[in-house]
Amino acid sequence: MRVLVAGATGVVGCRLVPLLTAAGHGVVGLSRTAAKAEVVRQLGAEPAIVDGLDRAAVHRAVQQARPDVVVHEMTALNAATDLRRFDRTFALTNRLRTEGTDYLVAAAAAAGVRRLVAQSYCGWPYARTGGPIKHEGDLLDPSPPRSQRRTFEAIRHLETAVIGAPGMAGIVLRYGAFYGPNTGILAPAVLDEIRRRRLPLIGGGNGWWSFVHVDDAATATLAAVERGAAGIYNIVDDEPAPVREWLPALAQIIGAKPPLRVPKILARPLAGAAVVTMMTESRAGANAKAKRELGWRPAHASWRQGFADVIAAQG
Repeated sequence: MRVLVAGATGVVGCRLVPLLTAAGHGVVGLSRTAAKAEVVRQLGAEPAIVDGLDRAAVHRAVQQARPDVVVHEMTALNAATDLRRFDRTFALTNRLRTEGTDYLVAAAAAAGVRRLVAQSYCGWPYARTGGPIKHEGDLLDPSPPRSQRRTFEAIRHLETAVIGAPGMAGIVLRYGAFYGPNTGILAPAVLDEIRRRRLPLIGGGNGWWSFVHVDDAATATLAAVERGAAGIYNIVDDEPAPVREWLPALAQIIGAKPPLRVPKILARPLAGAAVVTMMTESRAGANAKAKRELGWRPAHASWRQGFADVIAAQG
C-alpha cells in the first residue's frame, strides 16, 4: 500500500516509517523543514516538505502522494515542559489536532483514501469516576481542570473528526504515556527532576497511569495501518499503575532517593491544577481491544522492566 505519514520525524513517526518500508509499503513522509526531509529520506521514505497548518500545502501533498492510508502523527511535544500552563504549552499541538486534522481529513477524502490512523492520548482525558482502569467506550472527563480544557477539546475534536471521516475507516490510537531512550518520562530533564527530588508524590499519589514504549506505539500503528475495524484503541502496556507505585520505582531504578511527599493543597499553587489532577485522580487504560482486534502485543509488557531496560541501555 501507499502510506502517507504526517509527522514522519516525530517520536512515533521516525520509528513507524522503517517498519512500514520493511513491510513492503511505499511511504511518503511529511516534515516541516528541509533538514527533517533529509531525515525522512534516511528513514527510507519519500519526503515532502509541508506545514501541517497550511491547508493548500496539505491538500497538494496528499493529492501528489496518492496514498491508500494516511497516518496523523503531527504534534509539537518536544517543548512540552511547562505543565503548569498546560493549554499554553500545548497550544501548537492543539492547532495540529484541530486545524491540522481537519486539513488532513478533507485532503484524504478528496484523494479517495481508504484508511486514516491518528494519534490521541490515553489517561487523563478519561472521566475521573468509577474504577481506575478504563476501556475505550468509557466516558471522557466532563469537567477537566480549567488549564487543560483547550487541550481536552482539541483531543476530542481530533477523535470525532477521524472517526467521522467520510468514505474511509477512521482509527484513533490512544497512546499511553511515552517512554524510551531519552524520551517521554525517561527524558534527561525528567530524570534530573527525580534525582533532585523535584518531582514529588502529590497527596496519596492515587492517579493511575498507563505507559507505552515508543517502539510498541510504532508497532501498534503499523497494525492499525494494515488491519482492524474503525474505532478507538487504547495503546498501552499490560500494567497500569498508580503514581504511588511507578514514581518511587523509577526513582529506585535510577538510584535516586524516594520522592518527597507534598499535600495537594500545597502542590496546587506550585504545580497547577492539571498536574495535581493527573498525579492524584487520573485514570489508566486497558489494552484488551487492541490485542483482540489489531492482533497487537506490546513487546515491553510492563513499564517496570521497560524502564529498567532503557535506563540500563542508556548507562
